[in-house]
Amino acid sequence: MSAKVLTANRLTDGLAVWLDANGRWVEDLQHALVARHDAAIASLEDIGKRDFSVNKVVDVNIIDVEERPDGRIWPARLRERIRAEGPTIPYAAGYHAAKPEFVEA
Repeated sequence: MSAKVLTANRLTDGLAVWLDANGRWVEDLQHALVARHDAAIASLEDIGKRDFSVNKVVDVNIIDVEERPDGRIWPARLRERIRAEGPTIPYAAGYHAAKPEFVEA
């Protein structure tokens, strides 16, 4: 089974967020709680449904990630890598340029 994390978009501002081990939605994928077995994945799904139902987040998804030898989390799909890096256009205040850890050599 592959490692998985829970992602969504925060309802208040649309930013991509990931669920951390404390049940908070954080803006940095590297702080996401990684689920490695069926019970943990089911728990993530339940939390995602709950937070969607109380309008904290939208577009809730469980995504596949790879845990790299250096301890970093790497999204399996390009779409999720783009979400983790931030917008591909420079207009969004508060975002910085793409993070080097998401650039494959």
